[in-house]
Amino acid sequence: MSMKIRLARGGSKKRPFYRIVAADSRMPRDGRFIEKLGTYNPLLAKDSEERVKMDVERVQYWISQGAQPTDRVARMLEAAGVKEKTERNNPKKGTPGKKAQERVEEKAAKAAAAAEAAAAPAEDAAEE
Repeated sequence: MSMKIRLARGGSKKRPFYRIVAADSRMPRDGRFIEKLGTYNPLLAKDSEERVKMDVERVQYWISQGAQPTDRVARMLEAAGVKEKTERNNPKKGTPGKKAQERVEEKAAKAAAAAEAAAAPAEDAAEE
């Protein structure tokens, strides 16, 4: 059974509130979990101590049992000093999408055509 330490969403519409839980990875996001390890309230200020609360000892226990934290929970654990900071590398994050690249190419082609058209009458005038 592969275990995950992840967020389970609660709260009402547009007012999110999350529980940090240890759950079987096959269970639904908000479904059955084994143990509640803490809470996360994203609506509070980032420097607030109430924003993320977790039972660090239980988190360490579950990690020692082989539970894998999700990316977001891993960042919370790094901030709490439970887990060592990992280097993240996402080179594709800043690149524009396919449609945006096509628009840039079209714009460059139009600009080249306009420059060529502007240069052609100037050359004709110079030849006369």
